[in-house]
Amino acid sequence: MTIDQIFKKFKKSYKKALVTGGAGFIGSHICEELVTRGFPVVSIDDYSAGKKINLKHLRKYKNFTEAKCDITDSKKLKRYFKGVDIVFHNAASKKNVCLINPVRDLEVNGAGTFNLLELSSKNKIKKFIHASTGSVYGEAQYTPQNEKHPFGPVSYYGVSKLAGEKYVNVFAHLYKLDTTILRYFHVYGSRQEFNEFGGVVAIFIRNLLENKPPVIFGTGKQERSFTYVKDVVKANLLIATSKTARGEVYNCASGIKVTINDLCKLILRAFNREDLKPIYKDWTIGDIKKFDIDNSKIAKLGMTFQKDFNLQVEKTFEEMVNYIKDAKKSPPNKQKNLRRI
Repeated sequence: MTIDQIFKKFKKSYKKALVTGGAGFIGSHICEELVTRGFPVVSIDDYSAGKKINLKHLRKYKNFTEAKCDITDSKKLKRYFKGVDIVFHNAASKKNVCLINPVRDLEVNGAGTFNLLELSSKNKIKKFIHASTGSVYGEAQYTPQNEKHPFGPVSYYGVSKLAGEKYVNVFAHLYKLDTTILRYFHVYGSRQEFNEFGGVVAIFIRNLLENKPPVIFGTGKQERSFTYVKDVVKANLLIATSKTARGEVYNCASGIKVTINDLCKLILRAFNREDLKPIYKDWTIGDIKKFDIDNSKIAKLGMTFQKDFNLQVEKTFEEMVNYIKDAKKSPPNKQKNLRRI
């Protein structure tokens, strides 16, 4: 099913969307897809991790509203629900940030999610799509990991995101809120954060732009299921239009298995810097060694993923080179706590 086919159904079902983390990596792509198609969108972000440059191209649209707001501030948050009938909840404290401030991590991923669910219930939202993560599974007890895999998070981030999922389930049960959970896996693409709290694809590209070798934590043999950001957007809209997705959870993963070593080689080749050798450092706390993901459940809804990983990485490389250069020219965020809200 194409994105055009999905959107035709989407616009018949909803009138206005709220996207939390709208100035972040994935959130800005959801905003872009909807806004450029003429659909009214409210972006919520506190700009501690989200970037104003990510939404710069959308400000000319009359159907786009940009709001600075922390999702842990329920009093301020409620004013942005006027006319909204679908919520794409992509605001989150990121995995690496949880090591710096685990309490804040829980506040955002737990209490922030609760606030949004409570307001969604009070405002009779038609659909609430919650962005979660494969980190709720922890180390694989069996592969490929499907949605029934036991929970075993090995990081604060995994625990706080699991708390968010549990709040989603409670509101679906107690208040009959129409919810769906999407568990993301190693999303990559343009506008990805490229500092030390960002994704590995963007960090590798940044290092090469700075004429520095890529840094690999661990052996580099760890496998990841890299998923293109446009596919994640497509999955969100598909879920919004599926009658059978109510109360369900789906792995949102391409199913592609790539080691960090192979990714490094691919990016070095794209940059024509195969002379640079990666630097290996100790494992990071809570790093999972293997991801082998079963995406058959979401595939049954008609979801298809990009399969040419090399092609998409090369495309991302070209986009990220320009994005990093532009982002470095933009004013830095003033907030001290790095988080996407």
